[in-house]
Amino acid sequence: MPIYEFRCAVCGQLFEKLCPMGETGENIACPNCGKPGPRRVMSSFCAHGKKSDNGGSDLGGGGGGGCAGCSSTSCATCGH
Repeated sequence: MPIYEFRCAVCGQLFEKLCPMGETGENIACPNCGKPGPRRVMSSFCAHGKKSDNGGSDLGGGGGGGCAGCSSTSCATCGH
């Protein structure tokens, strides 16, 4: 089952939920205010890899920062 990201139209809460494939949000409720039918939003992701023996990254691209919002190497540090 995939993890989908939703936003509540009433309180604006952004949350993730493990749901059956294709879930639109009409069968769940906001965990913050309880209002049914949050909207599914496009999720982003961050991939981390280890350095390979030749000094490059095992993942294409990347190269230091976890995201554009900070200079950390981990988005868990900045909350993105």
